[in-house]
Parts: sequence; C-alpha cells; structure tokens
Amino acid sequence: MPPPDLTLTPAGPALAPRYGDHPRPGHHPAEPRTTEDRPTPSPARRATLPRNPYVRLFALPGTRAFTAGNLIARMPSGMFGVSAVIMIAGRYDSYALAGAVTATGMAAGALAAPWIARLVDRRGQARVAVPAAAYMALGQLLLALCVHEKAPAWTLFLITATTATAPNMGGMSRARWAHLLRDDPDALHTANSFEQAVDELCFMLGPVLAALLGSVLFPEAGTVAAAALFLGGALLLAAQRSTEPPIAPRTAAGSPLRTRGMVPLLAVFLATGAVFGSMEVVALAYVDGPVAGPVLALQAAGSCAAGLLYGRARRTARLPACLAAMAVVMAMPLLAATTGSLLALAGGLLVAGMATAPTMVTGMGLVQRLTPASQLNEGMTLAVTALLAGVAAGSATGGWAADHSPFPAFGFLVPIAAASLALALCTATGVGRRTRVQA
Repeated sequence: MPPPDLTLTPAGPALAPRYGDHPRPGHHPAEPRTTEDRPTPSPARRATLPRNPYVRLFALPGTRAFTAGNLIARMPSGMFGVSAVIMIAGRYDSYALAGAVTATGMAAGALAAPWIARLVDRRGQARVAVPAAAYMALGQLLLALCVHEKAPAWTLFLITATTATAPNMGGMSRARWAHLLRDDPDALHTANSFEQAVDELCFMLGPVLAALLGSVLFPEAGTVAAAALFLGGALLLAAQRSTEPPIAPRTAAGSPLRTRGMVPLLAVFLATGAVFGSMEVVALAYVDGPVAGPVLALQAAGSCAAGLLYGRARRTARLPACLAAMAVVMAMPLLAATTGSLLALAGGLLVAGMATAPTMVTGMGLVQRLTPASQLNEGMTLAVTALLAGVAAGSATGGWAADHSPFPAFGFLVPIAAASLALALCTATGVGRRTRVQA
C-alpha cells in the first residue's frame, strides 16, 4: 500500500515483539514512534524468509485463516447491490423502485458505518462484528422474504435501512495486518496492496455470481447467498483470536475527524470515489448491451493486477504522484471511445484501472498513519464512507452526462475531471506530507 514513510505502526515496545504478540498491559511509550524509529528485520532474519513477499506474508501464523474468513465475508460487497436490483425489479417490474431501495440501504450504511467501527475499536472485533453481521444478514433475509411475497413498497425501504449494521470487513483485515506487521513497513505495504487486490477481486466476481444465482435459481437467490457468505465469513474471521488486534486504551482525541490532515484527505477520497462512480455509469451507458459487464470488469482486473505488482515494489509513490498518474490514464477510455471500437475501449479501461490500486493503497496508508491506533477501524471506515459518497455523486454526474452528451464519448470527460479535482485538492491541502504517527 503506502510507501514505507506513510504507514501506520501502532506504538509498541522499544524492542520489536514477535508477530502476534500483544503489548504488555499498561505499557505505553512516552513518545510516538515515527517510521524512522521502527526496527526492521535483521539481515540474518531476512535471509531466512522466502523471496516472494506474498509468500512471506502468509507464512505468519494465523494469517491464512483470517484472510480466508475475510475473503468470504467481503465477496458479498459486490453482490448485495446487484442482487437487490435483480430481485426487486423482477418481482415489482420497476427499476426505479430497485434503485431507490438500494440507494436507501447505501445511505443508511454510510451513516451507521463509523459508529459500528468505533464500537469495534473500543470493544474488539469478535465482540462487535459477529452480532453486527448477524443483524445485517437477518435484515437481508427479511428483505428477500418481503420481495418474494411482494410486500408494500414502503416495507422494503424500512427493512433495507435495518441492514446498515454491516461492519467494515476490509478495515478489520487491514487492522490485523497493521498489528502483526507494525515493525515491518515493507511487509505492511505488501499486505495493504494485497487487501486492495482482494477488494477489486470481490467487485469483479461478486456481481457475476449474484447475476448467475438470480437468473439460474430464483430472483432472491443472490441476496440469500450473499447474507450466508457474509455471516459465515464474519464468524470465521472472529474465531481467529490470535491475530485480533488488542483493544487500545481510549484517548481524549475524540473523532479521527479532528486529526490534522484527515478532513482534507477525506475530501480527496470523495473526489476519487467520483472517478469510480462516473466511469462505471458512463462505460455502461456507452456499451449498452450484454457485454457491458465483462468490458467494465476489465477496469477492476487492471486494478487487481496493478495492486499485486505494487505490493512487490521496493520504492513506492506518494499520493500526489498516484493521483497525477490516475488523471492521465483516465484519458485512455476517452481516446478509445472516440475510435468507436469496443475492443479499444476494453483496452482503455484495463489501462485506466491500473492506476486505481496504487492510489487507493497509498491513500489508505495515509489514513492509517494519521489515525490514532485506538481509532484505526473508525478512521478507515470514514475513508470508505467518503469514497462511497463520491461513488454516488460520480454515478449521478456520469448518468447526467451520458443522457445529455453532445457526442458519444462526452461522458468520459467526467472521470477525468474528477481525477483532476482529486489531484488539485491533494496538492492544495498538502495531503501526503510526512507527519508523525499518532499515539
């Protein structure tokens, strides 16, 4: 994820503990540690480790188990929205109703997510994630039942609002890596890059799985399967107590929003989300056919591949450089669309996607660095909330541009403008400058 000087390492003992060890109760360093203070594995220790950084990650005890549970729980993130549209539109014959219900669920989730994350920070992952995931899964099953019985439309809005308790599974996984690798910034960078690749994989495969289940079995099948996967993955993740970060002592810092630099960084995430949301809608409107989904999936495929490669990099870029690269490569779909070739557009989306993972990895690294250790889940969830708000704004703007475009490729100007805005905000506010790790 982030370059070595942009990663969070919660304060720890003066000597590097073994992976998975918890700090001694009541032990707090007098001064926060910067990246330069952190010990790194000795040359002798590095010589005994596998050369492949991803192999080294999963050689650590417990990492395979919690990663498997987290992957299962995150797959539904790309399923719930598509499943809801399929089942509601199929039963009620109204895409407008399906879209409105889905938007209600997203809005409720955006409001509730930071509060759920704060509970996770204060009481631990296992104590909060399991009941929150169970409540969310129950709400999804009730929604599927109401849709199956064609209940009044108002009940769909009411029930979908109760599904907003979903914990941020990706944030909890990143918090585990940050705890396990707190004294190895290179390995933490690789872990964060892997997590971003997992996000892209879930958003590639999730919609395909949801559409397949909804069309082959019954309209509600995708929602039922997603609820089962989400709860099952959360239970498996929570069972891995050896890698769960210890509950950090509470501080008087208040909300992470009060941390210097956090609000400007969230504004950058908001603009970055608009890039993703507008590109999706514009590309779907331009292709407008059964191949639209596979063509658009190439953008996620490019991001997934770039994320894995970025995790192997020894020298990484700063956030302004990543955003500048994104602003440039977002012009590729526009240039490809002007040719009228669907194959060229597919290639343009693949190239454009390659800037996504490095940008997100570096940005989430800054969130980790700025956020106090006792509020890590809350800080990352705020970033995801800002990102989703940007996706919604970008979708609306991209949809308007697609409907009012003076020429077919006009809509592809929106993601370019959003990426340029993100770069301008980052440069103007100084986001990405070296700061000290929060206590």
